[in-house]
Amino acid sequence: MDSNKLKGRPSFPFETIAVAVAFSPKLEAVMTEAKELADLFKARLLLIHIGPHSSEKEATLLELCAGLGIDREAKAIWGSGDPVTALLDICKQNVVDLLILGARRRENVFRHYLGSVARGLCRNAKCSLLLLREPRLGTTQFRRLVVDCVEHPKTPSSIGTAFYFAATAKAREVRFVRELDPDGLAMAATESSQKKQGRTKEQLLLAEQGKLQQLANEHAGEGRTIHTAVLSGRPGFTIRKYAEENSADLLVIHSPDEPYRLMDRIFTRDLEFILEDLPSNILVVHTRIGTAP
Repeated sequence: MDSNKLKGRPSFPFETIAVAVAFSPKLEAVMTEAKELADLFKARLLLIHIGPHSSEKEATLLELCAGLGIDREAKAIWGSGDPVTALLDICKQNVVDLLILGARRRENVFRHYLGSVARGLCRNAKCSLLLLREPRLGTTQFRRLVVDCVEHPKTPSSIGTAFYFAATAKAREVRFVRELDPDGLAMAATESSQKKQGRTKEQLLLAEQGKLQQLANEHAGEGRTIHTAVLSGRPGFTIRKYAEENSADLLVIHSPDEPYRLMDRIFTRDLEFILEDLPSNILVVHTRIGTAP
């Protein structure tokens, strides 16, 4: 693999899309979604299975491809070993821009503490990930997008990718959301007198609302409605609840800065709140600009 093909490569457009093939009852639905999205984005499609290669599996895959109208040029790749490591390696070797996989809406405690393939990929992938909460045999309509607009160097890439997705999927509505941790607000107001603390918090909230609205104004006129919301609550949990309450079809977040450890899953952090109970389909945007491959 030529690492220069990855380094500095933007998070969109999606030129190569891969789907993680698991021979489960959801296989046909996941492949249906992958095929529709590859057609939508005019992307090359890769089919990746990590596990033993058998003639029965190959026959099943070929039959599904024929039934779904997946072109014979769609490349099937059979890998082995640890699912996360193998998927990551194959995606890097094939310069994948988007990896699609079916994900459990809610994990049980055992899977939550030991981790899952979806969680491992979110922490370590060098491409964007689309987690399908409820893969369908029909086409999923991505009409309402919620975008996490936390102040972070990766956020412009997430917003750009969200609008690329929205334009291609003809989404009607995009919601820009910024979460403010109540503990952070409290610390910012501690220097004020008790009488002024309430006013200081309100001023901070208004300032953040102004910043978010300015960000929305910069993307106005792109053919869809943009709403803004500044939320006070625990990061990750609050946006998950907001996406669910607003019937989001897709929640767009940026990839984590570093791999999480076991203690981070015990004392839940931002991404963990979202992955433990998916509120919608999730697009985890990975930006490779300014990062090592």
